[in-house]
Amino acid sequence: MFPSASFRLAGILGCLAALLLPTRRVFAGEPAPARPRFLIEIDTGVVPAAAAGRAIHLAVAVADRGEPPLIRRHRVVPAASPPGFDALFQPPPEFAGDLGSYRSPLSFRAGTPVKTPADWNRRRAELLREWHDFMGPWPPMLERPGCEIVSTTRRGELTQQRVRLEIAPGQTGEGWLLVPPGRGPFPAVLVVYYDPETSVGLNEKQLLRDFGLQLARRGFVTLSLGTPGGNAWKPELGSAQCQPLSFHAYVAANAWQALAARPEVDAARIGIVGHSYGGKWALFAGAMWDKFAAVAVSDPGIVFDETRPNVNYWEPWYLGADPVVKRPKAGVPTADNPRTGAYRRLVEAGHNLHELQALIAPRPFFVSGGSEDPASRWTALNHAVAVNTLLGFTNRVGFSQRAGHDPTEESNAQVYAFFERFLTEKARR
Repeated sequence: MFPSASFRLAGILGCLAALLLPTRRVFAGEPAPARPRFLIEIDTGVVPAAAAGRAIHLAVAVADRGEPPLIRRHRVVPAASPPGFDALFQPPPEFAGDLGSYRSPLSFRAGTPVKTPADWNRRRAELLREWHDFMGPWPPMLERPGCEIVSTTRRGELTQQRVRLEIAPGQTGEGWLLVPPGRGPFPAVLVVYYDPETSVGLNEKQLLRDFGLQLARRGFVTLSLGTPGGNAWKPELGSAQCQPLSFHAYVAANAWQALAARPEVDAARIGIVGHSYGGKWALFAGAMWDKFAAVAVSDPGIVFDETRPNVNYWEPWYLGADPVVKRPKAGVPTADNPRTGAYRRLVEAGHNLHELQALIAPRPFFVSGGSEDPASRWTALNHAVAVNTLLGFTNRVGFSQRAGHDPTEESNAQVYAFFERFLTEKARR
């Protein structure tokens, strides 16, 4: 992503030289070269103004100093962060260090403070166990989920496959797998939403939710999945005994297993992203399955907030499922329409979603906030910042704001930049 029409090629050419230099052959008895074999000219390139903010391809040529000179060419896809991106990883002054009224996750249930990374490992296990106890146990994990290729087509330079994936024992779901051109292994992102078509740009009514397509165009393998069973208000849980939102996290964990088993995917670089309902799904999956290397959520409501009707974790299709007490109707809890299920127990016990955000640390976490997640949510995110600080990490929690709930070109560019920063080869060096 280019924030302007100009950029510096130094990093690109440096990486290219590293790729090309190993191709130099030295034969027995040949004298060592007196000067560098490759001539790397570093200069400023200019991108057409119309290309600013877009991923583009560059054909870069490198000439060596041999006799005669040999030119090698390589195609690269350069990327840079959008303007102001780095600032999104620092709370504004009015919220810096403000932990709000949330109970610190850096304290054991018995009250003992967490002082070391080793302490945090034990506290993290305690927190994760508590949330599983509230929400119910997962079914057994699928070590190698079945994945049937239903169809394969070309979509520009991408390979697009319709897949039928085993998501739980005896249960499958269909989705879309997009693979970029070239030789992997590639980073990958699981994209979760109501339906997989939206995530790959096959729903013309919701084009700015096409995270799977846009990330694939940026060099990521993407797997886009929809609601288990197809109805987000009545998700199909099979024989699972956990809350629906926890089951969604379980499905995502099995999807991670499927992606990790693919030869074109680097299992150490698999992230997850979702918008709104999908953001709730991604938040719980990223917290409860620590093999996701980076987690991004778009305006899901990152804390329990009964002043916002759309931050509706209390509903039975999220955390309010209850075999005994049924809510009379959907909507914000009231005396006549009380909390139910795990949501009621979590709230009464003083838990909130800042604990899940802490479970993600030190893995990178990005919140693309809108109407449901205003800047004041930093008071919850600061707890994840504190855990990262204890573990020796900085700039791992990012938070952007927009006015409305719907994603925008700018907010999506920030999400893509987040994954490019933390999951690309550059991030590994």
